[in-house]
Amino acid sequence: MAIHAQSSSINGTVALSSQLVDRGQAVTPQTPILQGAMSWSFAKGWLLGISAGVEAREPDRFAETLAQAAKSWSLSPDWQIQANLAYYDYPVSQHTQSFDRTEAGVSWIYRDVLTLGVSAIYPVGKAEHKLHGAADIGFHWPLPHHFSLSAGLGIIQSNFVQYAYYGNEYYAYNRLETYSYGHAGLLWNYGPWRVEMDRIATSGLPHMQGYPDTAPWVATVSWSF
Repeated sequence: MAIHAQSSSINGTVALSSQLVDRGQAVTPQTPILQGAMSWSFAKGWLLGISAGVEAREPDRFAETLAQAAKSWSLSPDWQIQANLAYYDYPVSQHTQSFDRTEAGVSWIYRDVLTLGVSAIYPVGKAEHKLHGAADIGFHWPLPHHFSLSAGLGIIQSNFVQYAYYGNEYYAYNRLETYSYGHAGLLWNYGPWRVEMDRIATSGLPHMQGYPDTAPWVATVSWSF
């Protein structure tokens, strides 16, 4: 999201989603996810943020944690550029730990309507430690009566941990795949409330044993303060 901070401020959000999905890949089963986020924005476009999520049925352990720092600059009245550094941690299972990563990215934002981004990704879990890449494009268009349309497309190189038996031994090995993903959805905003329904699609995403399937639809209700 574009940053318009002119002075220091603290913002927070709590949300309930039907599933936790990261770039088209399901991190959790199709179960309610409770999430919370805090961000600190400063003058001159700096932002620090943290967030965490838990499965509603297992609130005693995190499904996701995230820490990030970002800096934005204005290029013109219509264009902004934003640099971002983030750390993702998914301690749900051995499978999702392959998505743990540090990610650095740059995004170009046109009037909060169009976003173009590229990222360099360094896995920090049990996956092979090699730099991967990703590219994303996002679109947001306001509609009457507090509604808006949202859509996005992306492509990413990602490590998957595959488990297999050979003889009497159980082995785990890394498998690098490139796949594309996208979403199209409808949003409704009213004051601090936001309701979103997204259709999720992927192409080339392998079906790996032990990984949860991505739901075709993901719904989220959030409240900001």
